[in-house]
Amino acid sequence: MGYQQRARTPRDFGRRPGRTTSKAKSGKRREESGAYRSEEEHVLTLEKVVDRTVNSLTRLGSQRFGVPPFYGHFDRWLVNLQIIISEFQTSPTIHADDQFTKESSQILSDIEVALKERRLKEASREEAIRKNSQDLLEAKSLLAQTEREYATRTKEIEAKKELAIKPVAGTVGKLREELNRIARMRAGFLRSISKKTKAQKEAETSQRLNSTKSELAKIKQSFVSEQEKLRKEYKERKQRILEQIANQQKNIEILEAGSEIDDAVGIRRAACDALVNDVNSLLQRNVQTSETTNPPEQ
Repeated sequence: MGYQQRARTPRDFGRRPGRTTSKAKSGKRREESGAYRSEEEHVLTLEKVVDRTVNSLTRLGSQRFGVPPFYGHFDRWLVNLQIIISEFQTSPTIHADDQFTKESSQILSDIEVALKERRLKEASREEAIRKNSQDLLEAKSLLAQTEREYATRTKEIEAKKELAIKPVAGTVGKLREELNRIARMRAGFLRSISKKTKAQKEAETSQRLNSTKSELAKIKQSFVSEQEKLRKEYKERKQRILEQIANQQKNIEILEAGSEIDDAVGIRRAACDALVNDVNSLLQRNVQTSETTNPPEQ
């Protein structure tokens, strides 16, 4: 009895129709699911860029400058702000539309103008205080110089007075001694001098004494007048200088108290807050655009 080979059944015999189509659909679903995940990763990346930018803007908006002059920090601060916005706009995950470009450019322009005004205001105030302080120092120096000059001039007048009076006063002393000597002389018929001669000598000596005393008085009065003139000029000059000092001190006080100067943290923070709002608004528009372009299949 011979071996009979059995007929083989076709490999696809008995398979249910549509099985291949089911696998194709499953593959399509996996592709769509991968696309959704890719979109989610893109959105997350977008959010990370936005979060980083928002945090940088918040920190920069809260930055304080310790001591004046504050305007020396404004240029560096503005450059940092421009760098943050530039890095955000050039990020490959960000689509900066015309609205964001226009609004952010306007905010940057506005804060630049505002800081320029603050810079000019603070620099002008600083220059005014510097000038008044310099004038104040010069006025005080002039006052000290006036005091020294008055003291020196007073000593000079006293020295000249003493030099002018001394010989005249000496003459007055000698004439008094002479008059006393004549007065002690005994006059008479048997004396060395007659009464007439004695009287004549007394009259002449008295006249010379009175003339010399008058001269001495004039000399003293001339120096008194000179000293009085010097004192008057000194007082008037000193009063003018003291008024200048008082005015300059008052000006400095007004400048320091009249216009409050700070590091412009208010307007800087407001500009950063406005940019944060623009960044968040751009994020929403980017996400909406992405969802519209790649809508999820039901």
